Amino acid sequence: MPTQLEFTATEANRLDKFLGSQCAEISRARFQKLIADGHVSVDGVLQHDSGLKLKPDQLVVVVMPEATAPEPQGENIELDIVYEDKDLIVINKPQGLVVHPGAGNETGTLVNALIAHCGDSLSGVGGVKRPGIVHRIDKDTSGLLVIAKNDAAHSSLSEQFAAHGRDGRLQREYLAFIWGQPERRGGTIATGLERSSANRQKMAVSKSQTAKQAITHWQVEENFGVASLLRCKLETGRTHQIRVHLAHLGHPLLGDNVYGSGFNSSKVKLSPATRDALGQVRGQALHASVLGFEHPRTAKQLHFEIPLPKALEALHNALKQG
Repeated sequence: MPTQLEFTATEANRLDKFLGSQCAEISRARFQKLIADGHVSVDGVLQHDSGLKLKPDQLVVVVMPEATAPEPQGENIELDIVYEDKDLIVINKPQGLVVHPGAGNETGTLVNALIAHCGDSLSGVGGVKRPGIVHRIDKDTSGLLVIAKNDAAHSSLSEQFAAHGRDGRLQREYLAFIWGQPERRGGTIATGLERSSANRQKMAVSKSQTAKQAITHWQVEENFGVASLLRCKLETGRTHQIRVHLAHLGHPLLGDNVYGSGFNSSKVKLSPATRDALGQVRGQALHASVLGFEHPRTAKQLHFEIPLPKALEALHNALKQG
């Protein structure tokens, strides 16, 4: 059954802003959509203007429709859950798992798994019982992801990711196995990134005015001669950012056949054991190892760190042994 919420204005204010201040569980953007869809009345008159100026003592009624069923269907897919509460869930995503359904990946995704796992604990994001995806990592990248269960959590986490850690709340670090040894022990890569004009499936470094700024900080953790292990910290979160930036640096990721195909011949420099270990890695050797953010309800700073998955740990051991 639809839920009815009633609020009395205490001062002059915009309708959407007033509603957003009255109910922290529902985002202002969600209230704006409810207003546009005809679910909000003021003194008994339906309103469609989010910017309507309220007067003191006016009665605002919101009829909350039931959250609709998600279009993707839940699927019983095993999840490696690092943390979960009523607002969010943190997942250690394996290599090979697509985050969101799309062309060619309508089923078998992380979203399908979360719908089945969370069930009724998903109160709805934007009025739909679905998990709120606030960031993604590539199909063949492993590691930490946080997903919102409700509007308020989705709004807060989206804001933190949009700030890219500049306000100190968000932290993201990756472990990256690259070809060769950088000349320096660390540095910062700052470029524009946009879709490649030659291949729309790829991203490319660009000086175009339409390119989006991308900043990656990196430092060498270990050198293995033919390869190195880097720790990368993101100041922005663009599509394929680390993969493109490391290729731009001249040291693409091991196993990255999209941005590092020119280094496939370097495999002959690896020991037989290392070649075998690399062959067990699905795609690029990249792992989202650290994730920190402010909890949307408690404002407590949460920090998670996850070790390398088995395939990357085997590659790491093989590289250390030479």
